[in-house]
Amino acid sequence: MARITLGLGTSHGPMLSIAPEIWPERVKADRANPRHCYKGKTYTFDELAALRKTENLAAQCTPEVSRERYTRCQEAIRRLAEVYEASKPDIAIVVGNDQMEVFTRENVPAFAVFWGEFVEGIPRTPEFLATLPPGIAAAEADRTPTEYTQYPTLPALGRHIIERAIHDGFDVTQLTRLTTGEIGLNAVPHAWGFVYRRIMRDKVVPHVPVFVNTFYPPNQPPASRCFNFGRTIGRGISSWSSDRTVAVIASGGLTHWVLDEPFDHMVIEALKKGDAATLSTIPDEIFQAGTSEIKNWITVAGIMAETRLKMNVVDYVPCYRSEAGTGSAMGFAYWK
Repeated sequence: MARITLGLGTSHGPMLSIAPEIWPERVKADRANPRHCYKGKTYTFDELAALRKTENLAAQCTPEVSRERYTRCQEAIRRLAEVYEASKPDIAIVVGNDQMEVFTRENVPAFAVFWGEFVEGIPRTPEFLATLPPGIAAAEADRTPTEYTQYPTLPALGRHIIERAIHDGFDVTQLTRLTTGEIGLNAVPHAWGFVYRRIMRDKVVPHVPVFVNTFYPPNQPPASRCFNFGRTIGRGISSWSSDRTVAVIASGGLTHWVLDEPFDHMVIEALKKGDAATLSTIPDEIFQAGTSEIKNWITVAGIMAETRLKMNVVDYVPCYRSEAGTGSAMGFAYWK
């Protein structure tokens, strides 16, 4: 029988790849965004800055602080990659969310499992990279290959998980090919590409990509549903008649594009305990925008509930880029 021997959770945001000196460039887009999600409500940039004035978040955005936090993030990613490499898993499950790289707004499944022959990795052309804002090209390099690549997948396990999910009452979408989505870039979705390059260090084992619609209403599964979907994946893995070791990886999160440190710490504690009851009481309006990617971690926590593995936090790094609290909270953890 297949055995889950490792779980990982990693953030994957562009600020992990962009030099901290360039982080302030992203504030231009923050100021132009009229709908920042924070604690279940939406605000303009100026409204957020006024609301959070007493937190003195400008002190969290100095060049010295930004450099220190960027460095911590790189060390945490290095540590996760080392944990993954030392585990030597035979196969992997990678849980992430699509942002119109595969799907379109006319067709977004709540849950989907890939069981095709391979994931196609297509490098970005120099002409495309030249069109990107400062620093974003570096982020693309962290999640797309330098040459055409066929990343190995595992159709037999993918199908087995799909069949188990259907048996357990999940109407999961099945995928045998990753199409070009609404944004038309035709490359590995960022949530998986970051894992391939930074955690697996381009040594990608046969794996099953699992998609959770965290971003796009109206069919975003609530946290409780994500946790239970994880449990059915865990049962599917353990019932698969192949003597292989399995790593399970959550990609995304934590709170962004507006940070909420107390909320992150509450979620991390619930994840450590496998506390489905606490996670299920969080109003779904909190899980919007980038913060919604925490549901990928919740799905993996559900898988871990089918094991005896315990969560260890490598680091939690709040990476602010403005006095309004915009930026990304970065989380790095493993279950072992």
